[in-house]
Amino acid sequence: MSGSSADHPGRPYVRNELAGNVDGPVVQAQEIHGGITFNVQQAAPDGPVVRPDQVPPLTVRCVNHTEELSFLDSGLPAGTHGSAAIGFDVITGLPGVGKTTLACRWAGAVHDRFPDGQIFIDYAALRRQAGGDVSAAVVMCLRALGVRDPYMPKSLEDLTALFRSRSADRRLLIVLDDVNQPGQVRPLVPKGPGSALLVTSNGRLGELTLDGARIVPLEPLDPASGLRLLAQRCGEEAVEAERAAAEQLVAFCAGLPKALQLVAARLVTSRRLTMSRLAAELADETRRLQGLSLRGEHSMAAVLDLVYRALQPDAARLYRLLGWLPERTFDAGTAAVAACLGAAEAEALLDVLEDASLVDVTEDGRFRFHDLVRLHARERAAEEADDEPRDGRRAVVERVATHYLALTALADRAVRQDRLRIGDLTDRLRDVPDPFASEGGPDPLAWLEAERPSILAVLREASRLGLHEHVWQLAEGFTVLFLHRRYLRDWQESLELGAAAAAESMVPAAEARLRSLLSRPLMDLGEYDRARAELEQAVACAGVSAHPALTASVQEFFGRYWDRFDPDRAMEAYRKSVESNMEAGEWRGVAIATYFLGCAQDAAGRHDQAADTLRRAHQDLLARDDQRMAARAMIALGTVHDHRGDPDTAMRVLGEAADVLRAQQATHYEAQALVLLAGITERTGGARQTVREHLLRAHEIYEAGGSPEAAALRERLDRLGGG
Repeated sequence: MSGSSADHPGRPYVRNELAGNVDGPVVQAQEIHGGITFNVQQAAPDGPVVRPDQVPPLTVRCVNHTEELSFLDSGLPAGTHGSAAIGFDVITGLPGVGKTTLACRWAGAVHDRFPDGQIFIDYAALRRQAGGDVSAAVVMCLRALGVRDPYMPKSLEDLTALFRSRSADRRLLIVLDDVNQPGQVRPLVPKGPGSALLVTSNGRLGELTLDGARIVPLEPLDPASGLRLLAQRCGEEAVEAERAAAEQLVAFCAGLPKALQLVAARLVTSRRLTMSRLAAELADETRRLQGLSLRGEHSMAAVLDLVYRALQPDAARLYRLLGWLPERTFDAGTAAVAACLGAAEAEALLDVLEDASLVDVTEDGRFRFHDLVRLHARERAAEEADDEPRDGRRAVVERVATHYLALTALADRAVRQDRLRIGDLTDRLRDVPDPFASEGGPDPLAWLEAERPSILAVLREASRLGLHEHVWQLAEGFTVLFLHRRYLRDWQESLELGAAAAAESMVPAAEARLRSLLSRPLMDLGEYDRARAELEQAVACAGVSAHPALTASVQEFFGRYWDRFDPDRAMEAYRKSVESNMEAGEWRGVAIATYFLGCAQDAAGRHDQAADTLRRAHQDLLARDDQRMAARAMIALGTVHDHRGDPDTAMRVLGEAADVLRAQQATHYEAQALVLLAGITERTGGARQTVREHLLRAHEIYEAGGSPEAAALRERLDRLGGG
């Protein structure tokens, strides 16, 4: 408005008036000279109070995880003042393990603890959007708190500052779902006392512990919880009607709720599909991931693909090649061999896979694939195979089989150097470092026992792929474990695979050796007819090989078969074994065959002759530093003393033998000595508790090895009573 100014006559009178609501900066001026640049931050006006409630509702029930829910409850701020009054937790775990469901369930349970609202950010959805990043996530939070787009700052720094200001006087729960980088979290830590931040991630996000976060690892469901989830979706009656098939389905899903939900969805949407039919379909590993999908739109493979696609190329390659491993548990050395990598490079890439929750670390420092993740890695390896032959399945298994063959052979030699071996591995072992010979190296038997499942898996896979030489040589070296630890079915299977591979390789000496060894577990399992058939084939193969030491060994095994049925034929076989060993210059073999000859003489009632034979065998075995076989000769001597009417000497000798065998980790023979001790002690009126202690230890050994003797000992212990 213009006129004359009373203070300045002659100058126009100017009055600025501003009416109504104006958004943005305002300048009131009469005359402006020169250029003026406006750089004014638009302040967000205080609008109406907004209470966001964005956490998705649960459409499926959360099964189990009571411990995790209690742990999350324990992190709720107790008060509303102070810098420590912010809850901060990160739920980590496999893709499909139920992290989002757990987060939503907990958010619903504590809804009233956050009167100013709950905000939910789905980073997976943001990543699918062009340009979706942490800035977009902060903008979404600010919108939820009532800030309109015209007032949004441009930089992440300013967005973060505004979020802190907006959250400072509010008690909020912020849920960030499917985070894959720590940087996606830090700008969204709410400032208001009593607030909480809950993050879910496939990755470990260990860096966030520096910011006060607690890591909440989420494990797959146990079988009972998996059955409950299936019953919730399909009905209790349906599960009970096909209980065995339902249990199979739970096992095939390996505890992943996402997989179980897909199984349930297939069952409830198809009238013709029964649990039994679906279980039969999923039993085929090559079709399992395909079967865990619903009309191609929702699938377990797609869930795992999201994590896999985020890997760098070298980590993705290792992931694929690890899928070809015969066993889902492996160490860093095996991973390095599989992928032709150095140890340090393999360990670094395994850390990447662990951070992505694609592998777990076991208590003993090994790595482990979840069953479905392993199948996914195999699918990716098969579908993305390139022209490089070294990345094919056979090439990977051959490298791993060679790795295990060398280590098993070194362990075998560390236990006993002078043992009959058909496989000549001199060239293969020449440049291989011996971990068992180094100071502080692993105990060879302990290593073999820990690797037993992996070695068996390698034998099976190498056999399927036609790597016959690897199979029979590995089976021969692997036997040293079973001479000390009687895992009878595993021993049987390994020798069956080895004997078949030796036959395919047309190495009759190896076939004779492995078939004669196979008679041992078969005899212990009571399969005497099969044992004899294997021994007869072994005799024929040994005859072709013209190998005196091998012939001696086969005759020794045949003598042990005849021990059970005909002592005279047993003694004849042992004498042949002694002669062949002497021809071959195998003096330890002579001592062992002499030991068995003494046992046969005792069984035939020739106790005095047996005592002389066994003393000679005991002395010869000690002279060759074979403590284990010398202790077995002591067991036989103790038995002879008992047969000659001297139970006191028998118990003393048997007790000494049991002690030596325990020290030698030859537990099967320790159990034999203890059973004999218990029998003599009980028969001569010894202490009932002593009898029970001997039998308990023997039962423990037989039970661990799967021996049929365990059941008989259990009955004896029950009859003894005493708890």
